[in-house]
Amino acid sequence: MRSSIQYEDRIIDFDIKYGNRRTTAIHIKPPDRITVFTPINTPERVIRKRVKSKGEWILKKLSELKHLDPEKFRKGFVDGEGFLFLGKSYNLEIVRNGLKIPKVFFREGVFYLETGVFETSRLRKAMEKWYRKKADRIINDRVELYVKKIGKRPRSARAKEQKQRWGSCTSRGDLYFNWRCVMAPPGIIDYIVVHEMSHLVHSNHSRAFWHKVESVLPDFRKRRKWLKENGLKLDI
Repeated sequence: MRSSIQYEDRIIDFDIKYGNRRTTAIHIKPPDRITVFTPINTPERVIRKRVKSKGEWILKKLSELKHLDPEKFRKGFVDGEGFLFLGKSYNLEIVRNGLKIPKVFFREGVFYLETGVFETSRLRKAMEKWYRKKADRIINDRVELYVKKIGKRPRSARAKEQKQRWGSCTSRGDLYFNWRCVMAPPGIIDYIVVHEMSHLVHSNHSRAFWHKVESVLPDFRKRRKWLKENGLKLDI
């Protein structure tokens, strides 16, 4: 659903996405795409009022992001191109064979992409499949590590496609994580995991929520800042 509000002398256009969540959140994707995620049945007037209350912040973020183009970080899938994994860049080597369904392997610090087709979309899909598999394993390992410190165990945790968020927590205790997060350094993955696990205790971003995050990761602000500044680079 598309909507808009006027803030001072500017018109702010935004998309509304209804879902099974407890709070309303505003996300801005460079350079200027604004999406409001909100609980089902939230009146549009309430959403518009929320967006207007954040007008100053929204315009500031749009100004900061207007020169950023996510497409410039998209990969071309050529020999020698660097792909991130756990914060480090590793070169890609294309292995040309007869495979109709491309496969990705990682050995001794090199990504090998075996393929007999060379459509970028299909190569990207194969690489995404590899990342998703790794993300599921790594994320569940990190979740298990922090269960005692958080004091809650999620019903489930898995990686999925999330273009607007790094993670989410449902009212039933299911955690979902953006598969791209495994491109980040381990400390940043931990921040994303702890952030979402803290929502098992506090559903919103209240002061109590941030105190919970800080009790587990005292330097979370530094990690959050890194993610805001480098998140666009975590893509293929």
